[in-house]
Amino acid sequence: MKYWYRLILFITLLSIIGCGSRRVINLYGLDNSDSLIVIDAGHGGHDGGASASGKREKDLVLEIAHRVYNEFKNAGYRVYLTRGSDRFLTLSQRTQIADHKDAKVFISIHANAIKNSARFNIVEGVETYFLQKTRDERSQRIAKRENDSVLQGADELSKNVIVDSVLSGPKIIQSHKLAIDVQKNVISSIRNDYSDVVNGGVRPAPFYVLVGASRPSILVEVGYITNDKERDRLFTSSYQKDIARGIVNGVNRYLYNRKKELGF
Repeated sequence: MKYWYRLILFITLLSIIGCGSRRVINLYGLDNSDSLIVIDAGHGGHDGGASASGKREKDLVLEIAHRVYNEFKNAGYRVYLTRGSDRFLTLSQRTQIADHKDAKVFISIHANAIKNSARFNIVEGVETYFLQKTRDERSQRIAKRENDSVLQGADELSKNVIVDSVLSGPKIIQSHKLAIDVQKNVISSIRNDYSDVVNGGVRPAPFYVLVGASRPSILVEVGYITNDKERDRLFTSSYQKDIARGIVNGVNRYLYNRKKELGF
């Protein structure tokens, strides 16, 4: 019995380490080395994004993007950051990177905010968005705030044409599935350490940063920088690591399901 136990253990270890190779096998038994993930830290440079109590969105999301980058690397993925430092990128630059690199998925990271100071410590939570028009006022409001920095000068007709051109086809369906997997796993990961985190759910919204990439694309709002409790957590390493691990686990799950759908 001990012999067979040791043999099985040895074979299992060989499969995990790849007989000496540096490939990493994730929890679903998939080799990730052929999958490139593009991570986009929102804002940057002259565009600070949302701010509160001296904390800026552009700094926060860059920190989290680096943590997400490292987690994907540790899981055996190839990873690319649209920006690794404090610089501004145009809308087309961000999404063209994902296409030029032939990424499996494109993930843009942002932090949320509200204008009504009376509700700063009421509104909180993590939300994941995929590209779609919506009548939901909250989603429209959040999308407008994020879009203003990348679509300065564009009229409403141009904006609508941009969105309408990509609102059909498999990209939207797959983006929705990706958003569901990422949101579920981010919430699960954070709740390991912060049980009271609010699940804002998966929402459709016309985020223009998601338009250009011709592959599954989502935008993760990691929390509200205007909420005192959530802001304090967002700037801690433990909270950022929980977010990063959740994003990677969500992508793992999405790609596993996708390969099953395609018969791999």
